[in-house]
Amino acid sequence: QVQLVESGGGLVQAGGSLRLSCAASGIIFSINAMHWYRQAPGKQRELVAAVTRGGRTNYADSVKGRFTISRDNTKNTVYLQMNSLKPEDTAVYYCNARYFDDDYWGQGTQVTVSS
Repeated sequence: QVQLVESGGGLVQAGGSLRLSCAASGIIFSINAMHWYRQAPGKQRELVAAVTRGGRTNYADSVKGRFTISRDNTKNTVYLQMNSLKPEDTAVYYCNARYFDDDYWGQGTQVTVSS
């Protein structure tokens, strides 16, 4: 059974930092591309950051320079370090694992940034 379990969300003031974690089980973690998505109320889910199995990263323009995605294949975990948070970063953040047609999602973790 595949499980992606996010943690690390919470309430933070603007300018603050949070570190999200996503622990994966039931998949061969190292071969999967890993992603962080987010969905704000009334908006579509959007890709925030991605890391390939080779470690190449990609970011949404809105978070470049503020967020850092990383992975630890020894712990089957992907991280999202979020700095200089803004109220517009408020959303539910979802972890995603993808390997060709295999596509798995976590349950999401709420991030709320107060102004």
